[in-house]
Amino acid sequence: MTTDNSKTTKSLLSTKEVTRRGFVKGAAATAGVAIGSGAITGFPTIWAQNIKDVTLRQFGTGVSNINAVADKVKEDLGFTLQMTALDSDAVAQRAVTQPKSFDIADIEYWICKKVFPAGTMQPMDTTKLKNYQYISKLFIDGKLTPDSEIAQGTAPHTVGFVEGADSVEFASAPTQWMTLVPTIYNADTLGIRPDLIERPINSWADLLDPAFKGKASILNIPSIGIMDAAMVCEAMGEVTYGDKGNMTQEEIDKTIAIMIDAKKAGQFRAFWKSFDESVNLMASGEVVIQSMWSPAVAAVRSKGIACKYQPLKEGYRAWGGGIGLAKHLTGLELEAAYEYIDWYLSGWVGAYLNRQGYYSAAPATAQKFMSEDEWGFWMEGKEAQGDILSPDGKVMEKAGAVRDGGSYEERMGSVACWNSVMDENKHMVRKWNEFIAA
Repeated sequence: MTTDNSKTTKSLLSTKEVTRRGFVKGAAATAGVAIGSGAITGFPTIWAQNIKDVTLRQFGTGVSNINAVADKVKEDLGFTLQMTALDSDAVAQRAVTQPKSFDIADIEYWICKKVFPAGTMQPMDTTKLKNYQYISKLFIDGKLTPDSEIAQGTAPHTVGFVEGADSVEFASAPTQWMTLVPTIYNADTLGIRPDLIERPINSWADLLDPAFKGKASILNIPSIGIMDAAMVCEAMGEVTYGDKGNMTQEEIDKTIAIMIDAKKAGQFRAFWKSFDESVNLMASGEVVIQSMWSPAVAAVRSKGIACKYQPLKEGYRAWGGGIGLAKHLTGLELEAAYEYIDWYLSGWVGAYLNRQGYYSAAPATAQKFMSEDEWGFWMEGKEAQGDILSPDGKVMEKAGAVRDGGSYEERMGSVACWNSVMDENKHMVRKWNEFIAA
């Protein structure tokens, strides 16, 4: 499933580039002899001599801290990548309060808004990344197409750049210096058990329908959960927001009051924070409608249980993540980190993420590592010609299936808001915790 398919209908990039990455494995074997002799220039001898001794410590959410990626880094680049998976709140806290405990932070863009101004991370020089040119425009200027409207919330491009190499101030337009190099994103909606629901689901408002009393769930990560709650309240016609991604205290209070009333009425079976919790709630039938992530829906389906990622008329809630560098990184470790980030954008990981139901931030390179049928199913909204397999070879969808929500353009083009950190974030978190504790 990881081979380059030469039969892909129309390649989105050239494969003629010679990169340092392609040289690393041979260089490690020859200890830099060819480099030092002048046969090849631009690659420091120290890289080949010492790369096997490098260990980079990465932490982030479980969404993208994947053991298979660490294994592939060792195989392709020669050094060790240690991964630690935490929940979103723990990621934000560690990035600010324990800056020496990591080398690479794999974080979401709303977390970046909280973390980067603290000065524990260093801006990244985009001129060092050969694959920068393949990054989706969503992360550069916020637009899927030139005519797209930018969704509310903390859109990645709004916190994606700073003014200079030593800056912690977010730039209003793209610069040479990135806060995070984007890696992963998706358009999220409600997951449902269609076999246990007797009517069509087409609105975020359905989450609070009394018909699903005791069978609904929402995720308990405040900066994400509040956006789902806002989508629900707006769809119900109960709250009109000036900007869902940056609510006033009054808007926050109204939203939380509605959610507390629903909780006291017994609407919610549970609140979840982890991927596994959401899968178990849905697979068991304890919950029939809930906030969900695309791969969690696929995980339920892989158990032979009906589950659907339901497109809704009000649109999707989007999120995105990327890789950032610790302030303390220098020398060989910094070079290795840049090499890793550029490799991340080169396609293998992108294809892996696409097969999980996420989207690669560099879709053009990911296509080179996917079959024509895989690309058609995951990205173009086409009917699968054969079984669609997960990265570890399990059947996720049978031949004839079509991805929930359709093509990449249909799904990401219907985004209503991004996960967000608001000006009134402290007030929002306090009120959210009141909701959970009510």
